[in-house]
Amino acid sequence: MQAIILCGGLATRLGETVKTLPKILLEIAGKTVLEWQGHLLADAGVTEVVLASGHLHDVLYERVGEVYAGMRIRYAKEEKRLGTGGAIQNAMEQIDTSPFFVLNGDILLANFSLREMLAQFHEGMAGVLLSVHVSDIRPYGEIVSDEDGRIQAFREKQPTCRAGYVNGAIYLFDRSIAKAFPSGQEVFSVERDVFPYVSNLYALQTEADWIDIGVPERLAYAREYFPSL
Repeated sequence: MQAIILCGGLATRLGETVKTLPKILLEIAGKTVLEWQGHLLADAGVTEVVLASGHLHDVLYERVGEVYAGMRIRYAKEEKRLGTGGAIQNAMEQIDTSPFFVLNGDILLANFSLREMLAQFHEGMAGVLLSVHVSDIRPYGEIVSDEDGRIQAFREKQPTCRAGYVNGAIYLFDRSIAKAFPSGQEVFSVERDVFPYVSNLYALQTEADWIDIGVPERLAYAREYFPSL
């Protein structure tokens, strides 16, 4: 089984922290983010990961190589910024299994197994998205799904502080998801330009311990508390 990890962004919100080191190689509790994600993927049966790289690609390749955390590593380097959708489309040229996982390279997850996503996935689905419960939805995109898990709506960042289920940025896709990619476009967002137009997307709601380390305060929190949340 294969997976794509999106790790080519500039990560400007982290400032000096990632000027010379890709965000996915930041250390949390003695392991890089990539190692934590690799263990999570290996537990679900993934043996090969395609790193959708770009910014600091050479540093990433030098540090990671072609085998890391027990998995074969391949690279899909962006020659220009492609957005999340374009990066997935580019990396899918090296994907020959279905379904396959896609992860943002700044996500940490504890007390959860991706095998639960595999258990929910069935033929005919375009994909299963991890939907994580948070106490304040404002910084994130909310996912609204019915009792069967079929996604009814995506809501961009909401102004009101309330609990809800948000996009956990971990996906299990059937290769048919590519049919929803904007025709003839290299640069696009999977969240804005694909997800709202796919009728057979499902969400797996979870109470898992989840951290997006994309901003300094959440990175500091992860370094203090992960994985003993």
